[in-house]
Amino acid sequence: MAVKLRLARRGAKKSPFYHVVATDSRNPRDGKFNEEIGTYDPNFSPARVNIKQDRLEHWLKMGAQPSATVAQLIKLAKKTAAQPAKR
Repeated sequence: MAVKLRLARRGAKKSPFYHVVATDSRNPRDGKFNEEIGTYDPNFSPARVNIKQDRLEHWLKMGAQPSATVAQLIKLAKKTAAQPAKR
């Protein structure tokens, strides 16, 4: 079973909202998944990304491969987590 970390679309028409999920690569985009590990909301500027770091590391250790988009979101989440909060 090849596990992928990818986006599952939710939200209304023209107002997307995504869940970052760990799923079998053979499952459809919005189909069955093993675990939801985060969210991505592109409707804000800058986009909001929330990823559970402990679960992300668990799935990466288990051999899950992130999609290209999820790999970029992981980098963005780590970058924003390292920055101090703005007032």
